[in-house]
Amino acid sequence: MSKIRFLEAAWKNLLMVNYEVDAAILKPYLPAGTELDLWQGKALVSMVGFMFLNTKVLGIKWPFHTNFEEVNLRFYVRYFDGKIWKRGAVFISEIVPLHIIPIIANNIYNEHYQAMPMRHQFEELNGESAFLYEWKFKNQWNKLSATVGREVASIKPGSAEEFIFEHYWGYNRINDHKTVEYQVEHVSWKTRPVTNYQFEANIAELYGADFEKYLLKEAYSVFFAEGSEVSIRVAGKISV
Repeated sequence: MSKIRFLEAAWKNLLMVNYEVDAAILKPYLPAGTELDLWQGKALVSMVGFMFLNTKVLGIKWPFHTNFEEVNLRFYVRYFDGKIWKRGAVFISEIVPLHIIPIIANNIYNEHYQAMPMRHQFEELNGESAFLYEWKFKNQWNKLSATVGREVASIKPGSAEEFIFEHYWGYNRINDHKTVEYQVEHVSWKTRPVTNYQFEANIAELYGADFEKYLLKEAYSVFFAEGSEVSIRVAGKISV
């Protein structure tokens, strides 16, 4: 495996709003060699909002590209490398406010980034915290937000939180026979309880009409993690 540490950053204040979908709508996005990773027989996708902080690419902090928001839509897969099963995530959409990131990531690693105006707001409210991520598409602000309690907990083995947060591999589809694999390294995150959430977006145009009826429903679950320092290592390509 390559030891190249492509990216280092802190991923902080991760809000994960999870929806059950028909597994069939995910098949066109499934990278070669992987299969869907299901939670208790359910295919889940997650709307994710978080902060990228102190970002370094190949060990370098690029001016004006160290601290920024990201909102993405992802689902979960697993890959058997001949010895072990690796549990990973696949990104359908990734939105950031910086144009250089889509240029590099989409061309080199076949990611699915788009650049849009973004903003965030964090507030302390009577013993709880409010987190808001917004991104502007066709002159309309879309939003992902939640109110979060103060109690901090560790992720329990076998829990729904472990399934959502602890996928330590990423897979990007190149074509029907090739996949990019990368490894995500971080400590197990601490979680905090979510008391309410809101997700409003132009779902059909941002993520595809197939997702609209599922993302308009009540979320299957909503989680919040404090986050940590993260490293991403490029592992290589899978051919099948």
